[in-house]
Amino acid sequence: MDTVILHDLSIGYLSKGQQKVVASHLNAVIHSGELTCLLGANGIGKSTLLRTLSAFQPKLSGNVTIHGREIADYSAKELSRMVGVVLTEKPDVQHMTVTELVALGRSPYTGFWGALNAEDNQVVRQSISLVGIEPLAERMVHTLSDGERQKVMIAKALAQQTPVIYLDEPTAFLDFPSKVEVMQLLHRLAVEQQKTIFLSTHDVDLSLQLGDSIWLMQPQGLSVGTPLELAQRGILSHFIERDGISFDKENLTIHVRQ
Repeated sequence: MDTVILHDLSIGYLSKGQQKVVASHLNAVIHSGELTCLLGANGIGKSTLLRTLSAFQPKLSGNVTIHGREIADYSAKELSRMVGVVLTEKPDVQHMTVTELVALGRSPYTGFWGALNAEDNQVVRQSISLVGIEPLAERMVHTLSDGERQKVMIAKALAQQTPVIYLDEPTAFLDFPSKVEVMQLLHRLAVEQQKTIFLSTHDVDLSLQLGDSIWLMQPQGLSVGTPLELAQRGILSHFIERDGISFDKENLTIHVRQ
């Protein structure tokens, strides 16, 4: 299903009263039940695009629709029930358990006082179980490793029960086994829970192995397709290959030569 659609989207920001265009004429679709990975060089505009899709900053022109409705037409509360966001920054949390932090994902549903009812508590437990962090449930958040903390933040997004989840560099600060584990988890959640999961990342090799769809931002525009499609079109080779770095477009593997 076409969950999020970009139509002739231009993104950017105001700087000293002047409009700074970061990227324009973006046309793409994020599908439900797929893991979509956003790649591109530093400074190309990945974070700006993610912030725009999350409605953290306004678009310059064009349209972003979620489930057929323009994003600007959602109220803040409606959008909080539609889109969950996991940011790169580590949460600065003291004196809070994993369960308490995951429970914050219920805030769009709990009203002014934030009191959880039996259904809310059940959703929190299910979210912790889906991510496989039951043994951490009563641990204090500040005692967790980076990989454990990232799983907690994903569980919090699941507790929000949104059909769409955006993640900004979810594997930053993680060692390689933890990177793989988080990417595998996100792919499984997309498929099994039919979530629309879209993430920005610098982990090209993992994206090619685990991503269902790749968005590659480059100065000449946005290229979208499966890893194999982008490889066969020569787009990935152009992005990846440098002196000493080659790309095998048949096996989707990157090789580094001495």
